[in-house]
Amino acid sequence: MKRVAVLVYGVVAYLVFFGTFLYLIGFTGNLVVPRGIDGELQVPLWQAILTNVALIALFGAQHSLMARSWFKKWFTQYIPEAAERSTFVLLSSVALLVLFYFWQPIGGVLWSIESPFLHGIILGIFFLGYTIVLVSSFLTNHFDLFGLRQVWLYFRKQPYTLQKFRTPFLYEYVRHPLYFGILLAFWSAPTMSYTRLLFALVFTIYVLKAIQWEEYDLIQQFGDSYRKYIKQVPKILPRLVRRKSTTPAYQNIARRKGSNL
Repeated sequence: MKRVAVLVYGVVAYLVFFGTFLYLIGFTGNLVVPRGIDGELQVPLWQAILTNVALIALFGAQHSLMARSWFKKWFTQYIPEAAERSTFVLLSSVALLVLFYFWQPIGGVLWSIESPFLHGIILGIFFLGYTIVLVSSFLTNHFDLFGLRQVWLYFRKQPYTLQKFRTPFLYEYVRHPLYFGILLAFWSAPTMSYTRLLFALVFTIYVLKAIQWEEYDLIQQFGDSYRKYIKQVPKILPRLVRRKSTTPAYQNIARRKGSNL
């Protein structure tokens, strides 16, 4: 019964994540969803700005804290180890849902693209960013990254092991393609409102800081191997020329990075 419960929990957590991810696309693009990122100012400007910054900080604190190895070690004293990743995914989704619900638009427009052609190009880049996010997750094993593999192996009474990493072509151009995709989507706005600017700017600050924390952990774990990887592959802005070869050490590093996002 416990194994069934953990499996159901993992599936529910994944479905919540997937729905939240789709809503994030609609929210940031003001597409389809009942309440997008933009709108008229409803509260005092200072209150709206502080509320929005606090909502992003809440998501960032949850996301970064629960990704640390010391927290995982402590947390799995109280929940099944197989459910740890699913819990991380579920609480990350809840943090985003809280952000969607309490978000305060501040009005105003910094720029607006009138040309239908340019509008379409920028909107295409917006969707490209989210596509890169999904592709990056599959390069690091999508189902492991979002907890489904862990609960499935637990259900089948099989031990959890890190899978052999396949050649992660995006990781040969940039060390953090998932983060790059997110920022690309957040900044690609045919109409850049001051609300969208605040959202993109604060999230960018968080992402750059989160990368520092993550890479500190990776250096502690992989030492000189990861330091060499840092020297060969850029952090967040992809290079145009593909690195000639990928050693097994770099492949394992890329796989580990995916498990800590």
